[in-house]
Amino acid sequence: MRQLRTMRARATDEPHRAATPLELFFDLFFVVAVSFAGSQLGHALSAGHLSEALIGYLTAFFAIWWAWMNFTWFASAYDTDDWVYRVITLVQMSGVLVLAAGIARAFEHHDYRVFWVGFLVMRLAMATQWLRAAASDPGHRRVALRYAIGICLAQVYWLVLFVSWGSTLIAAFALGAVIELAVPVWAERGTRTNWHPHHIAERYGLFTIIMVGENVMAATISLRGALSAQGLTPTLVTLAIGSLVIVFALWWIYFDPDTPAILTSNRRAIPWGYGHYLIFAAVGGLSAGIEVVLAFVTGESALTRSQAGLAIAIPVALFLLVVWALHIRPHRYGAADTAAFLIAALLVLLSALAPSAIPLIAVVVAGLVVATMLIRREVSPAR
Repeated sequence: MRQLRTMRARATDEPHRAATPLELFFDLFFVVAVSFAGSQLGHALSAGHLSEALIGYLTAFFAIWWAWMNFTWFASAYDTDDWVYRVITLVQMSGVLVLAAGIARAFEHHDYRVFWVGFLVMRLAMATQWLRAAASDPGHRRVALRYAIGICLAQVYWLVLFVSWGSTLIAAFALGAVIELAVPVWAERGTRTNWHPHHIAERYGLFTIIMVGENVMAATISLRGALSAQGLTPTLVTLAIGSLVIVFALWWIYFDPDTPAILTSNRRAIPWGYGHYLIFAAVGGLSAGIEVVLAFVTGESALTRSQAGLAIAIPVALFLLVVWALHIRPHRYGAADTAAFLIAALLVLLSALAPSAIPLIAVVVAGLVVATMLIRREVSPAR
């Protein structure tokens, strides 16, 4: 058993800081929940339940992302990796599985009670970690106690909501989300926790890779089903190649700039961290979009051709716009680079009107990769 350690804040400039095996294990549990949410989104969209699909996916994904994000930033500042820290983290991981088990009911019946129980387990475990930090680190006691209090108050809101109504309304959920999002802003006012810029950038990058990998797996499963139904056809070959090019291009675009260089303060880091909700949701929605397009090709979708095309065009366009805002714009590569992203996002959306959206989107995002490489070769980014 690992020796119990005092939970002190880690140095923000600690050399060679990297993700731990426990953090990587933690991410895998969250990908299970993301996979369930993406699968439900794909099925709901293919059935033509557009509003239910979007509401169910965005609410479910918020809970998944928020629990992951809170642990990630806490671990960056206070990871002791002793047996108490590990046990509490394993409890959080157990909550992920409960949450994942409630996703289908949340989508189909708007009943979030099982889903919330999993979220509650994760959040109370997180509050326990902050209380331990408050007891061990006098210099950051105030911020740690604020986190613990804020988390618990937010759970009281969810408890009242779900016990009283049994299922949630979107406006009530939005208010709960605002309460959750306000906790770090309030807690860190005046005193910043010791998160490590390179560690945070690596953690977000690793989760992006895992999300992209989930896309590849989901697309492969959908393609296998289409092959079983239709056999190998030129259309399916084109869709498979196009989907792969899209995944490759989005990976390239996300990891091209130097992220740690822009994480210099809470003023920059909090919007950056919060904005990744849209990036992660877009990447997760991409797998559902591919599934929807394949369902349309095999005649198993209630959507029109353009609607099926938008199911993949919207996540890709959203990804491009938010990555530009968070990763590209702070580096000030110039007007040409900005124009390339904005034009590419518009062309991706227009591709949904074409007879086959995926190949055109693949051409657009691949062209964006080439264009930005040429532009940045001539421009020295301002820091």
